[in-house]
Amino acid sequence: MRGALPLLLLASATIGCNSNKTQTAAPIVAAPTQPMTGGAQAAMGAPAPVEGISGKVLERLEASPYCYLRLKTAKGEVWAAIPEAKVEKGTEVTIVNPMLMSNFESKTLNRTFSEVYFGTLATPGTTAAPAPTGNPHAGVTMAASPVEVGKVDKATGGDARTIAEVWAQKGGLKEKTVTIRGKVVKYNPGVMGKNWIHLQDGSGETGKGTHDITVTSQDPAAKGDVVTIKGTVRLDKDFGAGYTYALIVEDAKVMKK
Repeated sequence: MRGALPLLLLASATIGCNSNKTQTAAPIVAAPTQPMTGGAQAAMGAPAPVEGISGKVLERLEASPYCYLRLKTAKGEVWAAIPEAKVEKGTEVTIVNPMLMSNFESKTLNRTFSEVYFGTLATPGTTAAPAPTGNPHAGVTMAASPVEVGKVDKATGGDARTIAEVWAQKGGLKEKTVTIRGKVVKYNPGVMGKNWIHLQDGSGETGKGTHDITVTSQDPAAKGDVVTIKGTVRLDKDFGAGYTYALIVEDAKVMKK
């Protein structure tokens, strides 16, 4: 992956609690490709089996806010990335809701993983929830989402825009703050340190991808919610691994109103 994750990847690395080996993991599944709306293309992360990934920790690398674990599983060695947690070498762990990222470059660790599974560490006595379907970065069409959007009233304020207006005015909005009111048609929490929200408000053209906008935030949301977000417009954003956005709103605050 060639780009920075904001999301993603951080300025410095606290490398390896136990080791700094550079051997990459043996693959379990291949990552298919899937087109993204808004002119972007992505190598999609293929969800691992629903039951999660279980294995013994052979190596641990710190890359705040993540911890990378090399695991010995029944199918071979794999790398997994989870939010920072105290996991000792030799511990048996289970990673739930794992999502595969191929050719993932960590700027923090200054290395590329041929395959790494981003997920959450299971707590004792819990079972894995169903893996997220599809790609958190992929755009949403009405065929892919059962959420009925209709017409959502525009937000108020000097920086208020409809989704169609943000797309139409994107050149002049670069690095500026916008306020958008829309309905959440897709929501993926905790993917690489942020929550990913797709909003629609009834404006824009589906065929051109201007009906939908991607938002990243630390605030929660839920599919079907009507929310108002306030964040910064970024253009031609490259998160690496083929995840490139012509337009995205980042670091947004989410207000349910």
